[in-house]
This record gives sequence, C-alpha cells and structure tokens, in this order.
Amino acid sequence: MQFIDLKTQQQAIKPELDRRIAEVLAHGQYIMGPEVAELEQTLANFVGVKHCVTVASGTEALLISLMALGVGPGDEVITSPFTFAASAEVIALLGARPVFVDVEPHTGNIDARLIAERIGDRTRAIMPISLYGQLADMEAICAVAADHGHIPVIEDGAQSFGAQRNGKRSCGMSTIGCSSFFPSKPLGCYGDGGALFTDDDTLAQAAREIRVHGQSKRYVHTRIGLGGRMDTLQCAIVLAKWPRFAWEVEQRHALGAEYTRQLAEVAHAVPVSSDEVGLPLSGLRTLALAPGNRSVYAQYTALVPHRDVVQGELKSAGIPTAVHYPIPLNEQPAYRSFDADARTPVASWLAEHVISLPMGPDLSWDDQRQVVGLLSEVLAGVSV
Repeated sequence: MQFIDLKTQQQAIKPELDRRIAEVLAHGQYIMGPEVAELEQTLANFVGVKHCVTVASGTEALLISLMALGVGPGDEVITSPFTFAASAEVIALLGARPVFVDVEPHTGNIDARLIAERIGDRTRAIMPISLYGQLADMEAICAVAADHGHIPVIEDGAQSFGAQRNGKRSCGMSTIGCSSFFPSKPLGCYGDGGALFTDDDTLAQAAREIRVHGQSKRYVHTRIGLGGRMDTLQCAIVLAKWPRFAWEVEQRHALGAEYTRQLAEVAHAVPVSSDEVGLPLSGLRTLALAPGNRSVYAQYTALVPHRDVVQGELKSAGIPTAVHYPIPLNEQPAYRSFDADARTPVASWLAEHVISLPMGPDLSWDDQRQVVGLLSEVLAGVSV
C-alpha cells in the first residue's frame, strides 16, 4: 500500500497529460509560456480572487508574500509552531522574527483566541496555517488583525487548496493566500511549484516583479527580487490534472468522513478534548472538522498512544504512516532563540501523538478498511 497513490491518478489523466506536455515541447516556451497565464486565470477564478501569481514552490509563495508586504529586519510575524519549517523559515530569512501562538487541540490549527496577546508594535503580519486540509478560523483571525490596525493576514494553504470554510475557498479569505503544488499536495505537479492569491492590485504587481528578480520590465529592476518562477511544464501538468480536481476534492471529503466514521467504532475513538492535553492517551483519538469547514484531507491525521510502537506494527503489516509533525518549531534547534516567550503546550502534546494514515483521492475503500482494521488490532495490544 502507498501512503499517497499518485500512479493511479497519472494513469487516469495520461492522455491529457501527454497532450499538455507535448504542446509545451512543441512551442518551446519553457519559462513563462502561455500555460502559466492560463493556469493563473483558472486558479484565480476557482479561488474567487482577482490575482493568482504562480511561483517556484509553496515556500517561495510565502517568501514573496512577505517581501511584497515589506517585511524585513526587526519586524515580527505571528504564526503557528505546529507546521512544516517553511512557514517560519521564510520569516527568519528576511531578518524578521517568528512569534509562535499555540494551536487548538481538536484541529491543530492556530488558536485565534490567543493571537491578540502576542501582537506587539513590531507585528507586521499574521500567518495562520490551514493544517491537514481544513482552514483555520479565518474569520476570527482576520477580525483580530482588523482590530489591531488591519495587520495583513497570509494564509498558508499548502495543505488546504480546494477546501472551503463557510462557502469561501482556501487562499481567498485573507490579504494573501499561498499554496503549494508539491506532488503530494491536494493539487500537485511533478516537481516544485506554488502560487499566491490576492485581491490587492499593488501586492499582485509586487509579487509578479519579485518572482522575476524584481523586474518591472526586462532589465529594469524596481525592487529586490529572486528567481521564483513556476516553469511552464509544471503549469501544464497542473492544468492536465485540473479537469479531475473537483472529483478528487469530493473523494477526499468522502474518504475523510469514512475514516472518521470507521475510527469512531474503534475503542475510545472520540475527538480529542482540551481536558486531555498533557495527559497520556488512553486510546485512539480523532481530530475534529470545525463547524463550517469542508476539508480536502491532505493528510488524515489521528492521535494514538505509544506512537512508535503503533507505527512499527503497521509498517510490519505493510501500512505506511507519517508524522506531521514530531517537533514544534519553537522547540527546533534552529528556531528556539526567536521566541523564548512562546508557550505552546498543545502543540507539544499533539507532536507526541499525531499519526497520519494513507490518504488520497485514489485510496480504495478496501484499503481504507484494511488500515482501520489493522490499526484497531494494533491498538488493542498496546496499553498505556
């Protein structure tokens, strides 16, 4: 069994994939070819914003967003500690300081109720991460930002492209939304790629200039930039995947709901509660789908006791798993010094227990039942 099945998807789209790649090879515009603009318009329409700017990766999307906002040395950006390093990495690369706010135990997303107390005179942006495929509480986060001088909000939607919250799409609910087209993401290419989304004309123009070394036109450099373009072939691959994407989103939603239903039949498989934070788990726990959210389940992540033992037993049975994420960023050697005042007990507790199960739109129902059945057997033999 594969953790994410990309082969079945490729077989399903192969005629369109071959056609799209052949067209790029025929016209030879490998950088900023027509497929780039086509993809940007397609995705902007889907998200419901004026501008989509494709870039070389999800990391570049975050970095360019911060650069477009003018974030630099001495500034602070509030973000989550329970995520991949790229979210804090881009802040530090610009000489700014990541400020970490703890997360909700039932979703793993940043706790909007805790953000205000960490806002200071140097706060230049707030960067929530829409973890595991569902949006953070964007309405509450944007309201806090507005109450404190309209601080820009950048949604890191690398794991949530295609998800919705109260009818609005990921990457379209904040000042800037960012996504990744890394192959394992809900909408992936066959290499690195990413995009940022905004309704702000000025920020969009800045982002377009930054991604081509700060050029407003050839050899006219109006700002400091970088080489951050998404190449034409990768845009063509995403376009080849696009006709199937709506079906994949629905399939992910159905598979995620079915995981939750089946796991609820496993002993103690109830959504995690705040009362359990800091305590050893007595059994399997599931994360919750927040009200108003429709997740794309980039990962299906649950919480288990004795994770190393559980992972080992599942691996022996041919079931791959992953841990997203084992160490909060504020506890990582490279980031400890940035925010000594961070208090993130929920993130630390989740990091000890989370386990991601095989997931993807082409996961078969039989394989899913096998995963749940074996997980149940393993947990039955594990004592706290």
